[in-house]
Amino acid sequence: MNLNQQPHMASPYAPPQPGYQMYPQPGYGAPHPTQQYAPYNGHTSLYQQGAPPAGQGRAPPVSGAPPVSASDSYSQYAQGNVQNGPPSVPSQPQRPPVSQSYAPATVHPGTQPTYHQPYEAPTTSVQQITGHMAGMHIGGPAPNLPPSSMSMTPGPPPSMYGAPPTSQPSFPGAPTPPQSAFAGVTPAAPPVSQQSFPTGAPMSQPHYSSVPTSSSQPSMGGPVLQQPPFGAVPPASAQSQFPGMQGPPFANQSMSAPPASQPNHTGAGMPPGPPIGGVQGPPPQPGLQGFHPQQNGAFGQMRPPQSGYAAPYPGQQNFGIQPPPPAAAPPAQKRLDPDSIPSPIQVIEDDKANKGSEPFITGVRGQVPPLVTTTFQVKDQGNASPRFIRCTAYNMPCTSDMAKQSQVPLAAIIKPLATLPPDEGPLHLVDHGEGGPIRCNRCKAYMCPYMQFIEGGRRFQCSFCSCVTDVPPHYFQHLDHTGRRVDCYERPELHLGSYEFLATVDYCKNNKLPQPPAFIFLIDVSYNAVKSGLVAVVCEELKTLLDHLPRESVDEESRIRVGFVTYNKVLHFYNVKSSLAQPQMMVVSDVSEMFVPLLDGFLVSVGESRVVINSLLDQIPEIFADTRETETVFGPVVQAGLEALKAADCAGKLFIFHSSLPIAEAPGKLKNREDKKLVGTDKEKSLFQPQVSFYGNLAKECVAQGCCVDIFLFPNQFVDVTTLSVVACSTGGSVYKYSHFQAQTDRDRFLNDLRRDVQKPMGFDAVMRVRTSTGIRATDFFGSFYMSNTTDVELAGLDSDKTVTVEFRHDDKLSEDTGAFMQCAVLYTSCSGQRRLRVHNLSVSCCTQLADLYRNCETDAVISYFAKHAYRTVLSSPTKNVRDVLVNQCAQILACYRKNCASPSSAGQLILPECMKLLPVYLNCVLKSDVLQPSAELSLDDRAYLRQLVSCMDVAESHVFFYPRLLPLQKLDVEGDALPVAMRDSEERLSRAGLYLLENGLNLFLWVGSAIPQDLLHNVFGTASFSQIDPNMTSLPVLDNPFSKRIREIIESIRAQRSRYMKLMVVKQDDRLEILFKRFLVEDKNSSGGASYVDFLCHMHKEIRQLLS
Repeated sequence: MNLNQQPHMASPYAPPQPGYQMYPQPGYGAPHPTQQYAPYNGHTSLYQQGAPPAGQGRAPPVSGAPPVSASDSYSQYAQGNVQNGPPSVPSQPQRPPVSQSYAPATVHPGTQPTYHQPYEAPTTSVQQITGHMAGMHIGGPAPNLPPSSMSMTPGPPPSMYGAPPTSQPSFPGAPTPPQSAFAGVTPAAPPVSQQSFPTGAPMSQPHYSSVPTSSSQPSMGGPVLQQPPFGAVPPASAQSQFPGMQGPPFANQSMSAPPASQPNHTGAGMPPGPPIGGVQGPPPQPGLQGFHPQQNGAFGQMRPPQSGYAAPYPGQQNFGIQPPPPAAAPPAQKRLDPDSIPSPIQVIEDDKANKGSEPFITGVRGQVPPLVTTTFQVKDQGNASPRFIRCTAYNMPCTSDMAKQSQVPLAAIIKPLATLPPDEGPLHLVDHGEGGPIRCNRCKAYMCPYMQFIEGGRRFQCSFCSCVTDVPPHYFQHLDHTGRRVDCYERPELHLGSYEFLATVDYCKNNKLPQPPAFIFLIDVSYNAVKSGLVAVVCEELKTLLDHLPRESVDEESRIRVGFVTYNKVLHFYNVKSSLAQPQMMVVSDVSEMFVPLLDGFLVSVGESRVVINSLLDQIPEIFADTRETETVFGPVVQAGLEALKAADCAGKLFIFHSSLPIAEAPGKLKNREDKKLVGTDKEKSLFQPQVSFYGNLAKECVAQGCCVDIFLFPNQFVDVTTLSVVACSTGGSVYKYSHFQAQTDRDRFLNDLRRDVQKPMGFDAVMRVRTSTGIRATDFFGSFYMSNTTDVELAGLDSDKTVTVEFRHDDKLSEDTGAFMQCAVLYTSCSGQRRLRVHNLSVSCCTQLADLYRNCETDAVISYFAKHAYRTVLSSPTKNVRDVLVNQCAQILACYRKNCASPSSAGQLILPECMKLLPVYLNCVLKSDVLQPSAELSLDDRAYLRQLVSCMDVAESHVFFYPRLLPLQKLDVEGDALPVAMRDSEERLSRAGLYLLENGLNLFLWVGSAIPQDLLHNVFGTASFSQIDPNMTSLPVLDNPFSKRIREIIESIRAQRSRYMKLMVVKQDDRLEILFKRFLVEDKNSSGGASYVDFLCHMHKEIRQLLS
């Protein structure tokens, strides 16, 4: 087939256009005997093979459709040859590829293919599974399947789903196979409710004017039920024909199942084909005429009809081989079955099974760690734990040309202060004495396991720059017979991937040891803040929270000092010196020249001034209870905190609680510039840029002082998050946002965030540098920090949640023998005022073969990098361009793999690298995220908030943010500790009788089906009926039954895993909140034009084929 004949396909990000996925499909395997089958319940006259001999026809099925004349048939399916449009002369069968032999085999229906795909094993041949038309089946390796047997044995369709026909046509020389057959693979018989017609966003489908089809096709791990188009009359008893049996392939359809030993790529048959004429657009998928309404998804939810065209489409198709040439009619088009394409849940569960039980030992260079969704233990044996560093590729291309050809980004996502589980931490603290840490003379890399000791241990050669450095006498040690120091395992820096050095005075600002840091709380006391209850909540909480400031494990109490400021249009400073009986207020009304009116008594130790501080926190809500001041300032507030830290000569953190756009006359005054008309235009990028430069300049001053800024926003309308967050984003701080805050409902979320923010481990006045071995260098950085040069990442504050993403480029060739090394060193002040150096080392392999690169990528890290890069690019490019660039780069990555690593096969097949088979589904989630494709109701502030949030996320957080976790709680085992297996994020998988928990790290929904069983309703909500559930509840009632207790435990454990507290929202089926909930079902189309996973996969396939042709 000519590759240049491109199927007509619309962009998945545009309105549906005619003919979305017009791919016919070649089969694979030996030619079959020519057989023609009727529809499942069709008329017997269509069972003919040329002129069939007597007795070879088929007995009439139990329920019949009206007879269909041969001229109505439009399917002319020869083996390997599918023609679009009017069939013409029967064409010759296509020869099968050498690697795929036709092997009729008897299989045992009802057992599930295991879909077990290890990541590391070498490829033997392309895993090809051809689907029908756009029926793209992506298969996992079958159990015990010899590589030679890769085609599917044909069998007749059953007369009803699961009921055998009264007689079956015979195959010359082959036993009559069972109902559904892979060679060596036995697809499962799914439960009855899983035989559904796909819902959600259908692929564009043509109008049908001839006999339509209803077929069930074998797929990976589940049945594909193709949607019957309209135009013929359905059988009367069709509704009853779903006992859960999967139908066989049609006689001319061959399906290849992959061998178990073949892990490196996944093939999906999407054969090429010319554009089809007469295709009109996407049909809806209503209940068929004469059918009962279709069951939705896996659990039997009734599905609403979808928009598109008016008439329902009943009827079934007859499949045959080489029928008499009928009148011209457009070919039937089938919706791709979501169960036949790569499933994120399947990959996650496989990884848990394969890698969750054994500890991950870091001693092996370039090994890919378990996924972020797998719980595992790490044993540090010379490379940093994946909790600190994750890479997009653990086998780097040796040359820049190879990197450019593959387009796989080379990046590391580094979380320097990540918290470790109790059985893995804390890191060793190494003291090298007055001389400070041992380093390379030339590149200044710190001593690490990769340094090579030579000349009997008197010198060492740097693994980063190859320079030889003398070993100081106090550090000298003899070498053993292997060339290693005899004290190697006594020194953390010689055998561990991560450790800390005690820094000397040379590593301190102005060559003097730092003071302990300070926390300053700056509270907005304008009318909005007081009225919402914010001021009272903050003051009440601080009384207890101040007892939990960060401290070293050896200290009895924290050394951090605290100070308090309140503000509206003017600022109020408080003297809380321990010797005072009552706190004193000092007002600064000239906000244009900010200064701190007192030094002694502003920053105090909590232990010493406890009584005065409590008195102040009691009085603040009373003092401002009757305020009428609505205007606020913001710039002078940051300046006040900065000046206080300068005066005390220490680093620290500002906690600013702010409620409205700062419109009062002062430095940093802002105006309301929210303009929805700019969204989607070339000027949209201006909305992501700060409206004044004041805050950028102020942020530089803050970084120089080590002043980190955390902002808690409580807006009722536009506050310009883009501009206000500049200070937080440049200083390593965080932004928290609580729109329309009400103390009663939002208190828990805010206070949990505040507690965590105050208590989490933190470094102050930090500088980070990433060194690499010769051949690559760090060229780009993403995150919340400031850079005054090209190498040093400066962070006024660095907490345990923050990540810095680093992109690498080649500046020379790398060697396969030595691999590549990177060392991340972070110099920071601890919460006790101690200057420390934290060092993380990682070695990765290098390769000259593209297949090795593709075998050792981590998709979650690639997606995290893509998201951060795209979210930064919106500052300079329209969002449409940003999306196009992402799609193009993803297509290039997959096209390069297809061209260089996959064994030759039909151009119509989509073949994905095994460890990147989820790249399309995850990339689609990024493309239709709120920053790149907002819904109409989303505010500019929300988009700016999410944009800066994602920039600092680690891989685990970005994974769940883009592909939320959906747990079916009705399947919960209250006796065990295990969570139910998560489900794919699609509406068609929700059951009306189900209860589902969805979380994405920021939002937590409990979706309740309208047909939820009475006992479940009573156990969880304590109510007798669905209508009595209160949709405004933010916590579940505490009921005395195991189900209630277990669900509340699960919610708390999920919250504990995330850096932000998630407020629970109860969503009743068909309730107004359901629209919001459905935005997180990311495999479906969304309201703002985002494509469904199925549509996007077809679009990616089209892009890949264009690149290949």
